[in-house]
Amino acid sequence: MSLDVIDLREFYHRPLGQVVRRILRAKIRTRFADAAGLRVLGIGFATPFIGVFRDEAERVFAFMPAEQGVMDWQSGRGAASALVEDDMWPLPDAAVDRVVLAHALESSDDPREVLREAWRCLAPGGRLLAIVPNRRGAWARMETTPFGHGRPYSRKQLGDLLRDTQFAPVDWSEALMFPPIGRSMILRSALWLERVGSWGWAPFCGVHIVEAVKQVYTPVRAKRKAARVRRVGVKEPVLVPGGAVNTRESSE
Repeated sequence: MSLDVIDLREFYHRPLGQVVRRILRAKIRTRFADAAGLRVLGIGFATPFIGVFRDEAERVFAFMPAEQGVMDWQSGRGAASALVEDDMWPLPDAAVDRVVLAHALESSDDPREVLREAWRCLAPGGRLLAIVPNRRGAWARMETTPFGHGRPYSRKQLGDLLRDTQFAPVDWSEALMFPPIGRSMILRSALWLERVGSWGWAPFCGVHIVEAVKQVYTPVRAKRKAARVRRVGVKEPVLVPGGAVNTRESSE
């Protein structure tokens, strides 16, 4: 069950959400450093993050799932958000160059359909960046933030899901090393904890951030079947009275 778009928007307006947005924006910007002339699509509730591409990308827009609801979002060129179903996006094949998924896979009833649509809409060699709650982290256990709703993933589960939908993970990172608490002391130390935590407790981070490349051709290995040996009885002719010929199995 996904959160309502109003709940998500209110979280990112609060002090804790603003710190989360700052940290995740920096991570996204590091991975997609050059978006000049590219078409960038946000899926789920990615609007707090994809605005960093407005000044250089050819186009930036956002799709929000029907279960969550949609809000008006401006990309600098008019309205740039739409309400969509997980398995039906109003885009032709190979229409975008970059896809950012946030609050998408963990809340979808069928995350494979989301990734299949992302694969269809991405151009060959296009890249996807997914931000997904870590099932071992404290953020996935507290419902006071959006990361505590839906289904969190382990790193292996997320990697398997991407490979099953013809994406090749090429880079992994972690974020939200500080506890999901909105106290001012925690928020003031959040950036310091983020740097220190990357060395000490990365397996218990709040979210996984994985970059994956669209695979156009997926090799399929042929399976060899073991040869089956079947014994066949050897027959030999035997003369019987009347000139007829009969056969019987050899006793050997």
